[in-house]
Amino acid sequence: MNGKSTVSCRNGFWEETPTCEEIMCVKNLPANMRSDRHLGREVSVRAGDTITLSCDQEGLELRGQRQISCLANGEWGGPFPRCVKAVTCPLNTVEDLTIERSPDSQGPIKPEQKLIFSCNRPGLKLKGQSEITCQSNGKWSSPFPKCEEIMCVKNLPANMRSDRHLGREVSVRPGDTITLSCDREGVELQGQRQISCLASGEWNAPFPKCAGGKCGPPPNVEFADTIEMLKKEYDSEERVEYICFNKYTLVQDPPYTKYLTCENGQWRGTIRCLKPCTVTVDEMDKRGIELQWGGRQKIFSAHHDKITFACQSGKYLTVNELRQICNDGVMILPECE
Repeated sequence: MNGKSTVSCRNGFWEETPTCEEIMCVKNLPANMRSDRHLGREVSVRAGDTITLSCDQEGLELRGQRQISCLANGEWGGPFPRCVKAVTCPLNTVEDLTIERSPDSQGPIKPEQKLIFSCNRPGLKLKGQSEITCQSNGKWSSPFPKCEEIMCVKNLPANMRSDRHLGREVSVRPGDTITLSCDREGVELQGQRQISCLASGEWNAPFPKCAGGKCGPPPNVEFADTIEMLKKEYDSEERVEYICFNKYTLVQDPPYTKYLTCENGQWRGTIRCLKPCTVTVDEMDKRGIELQWGGRQKIFSAHHDKITFACQSGKYLTVNELRQICNDGVMILPECE
């Protein structure tokens, strides 16, 4: 009903009577949306009718409810959806790479769709993920893989050499064979002398070892010296003990040790000496500090020593704490003003 539901007779005339209009649901659709029941943008349907909406431009997707019904009161049964730019993942072309799409093979790549990769010629192997997924943010779950030539690679020990390489790194193609030998006198090759590269990029046998042999004098170690007189030659398994210079601290936690050992003609082991800390009187004067016990005098402290400073007379601490620790030659100094 459109108008008053009750009218009165006044001075021999009826007031304006109401009219009855059919209940309709009306909507003006945006320019990029259409209804299955209307050609234009204006939608007008009776109560109980349902319309199906879609986007009419390529690259857009419907975000929200696709079907909406007209209720008995002339209101729509839900909010209208929106046409937004569709989320897609880029498709890159990579040399030597075959790409399969799943589940479809045409059109833009949407979230949840997958790519499956393989190398398109013999002698190549895939480096990276063989399968990636398009995510809801338009990015791939992993980077695109690459196809690399299959090679057999090995770093030879310092006392071994290959007939085909000058340095320690060996890199050959499948089907190639290298011949190994020991490059020190008195050292014997234990194991297979010839090793071949397989089609899979693996070696066909374990690499041999160069065993036996003597070592020359042990190497110099920074901030350390041996505790015994050195010899010109050492047998395999002989070892030499080192000691750090005065105030330097020897590290003995693995992988560090206080010994170097002769193994098959090579010295093995790692020795490290941590440096002490030195603080001069001039450095303390510049920062307005002195030693809490000892006043103004130069200090020479071993690693991990704890030193307590004090502000010079009439000055107050402004930067860092007065108690500091020496850490491998570095000590953070306080400042007083």
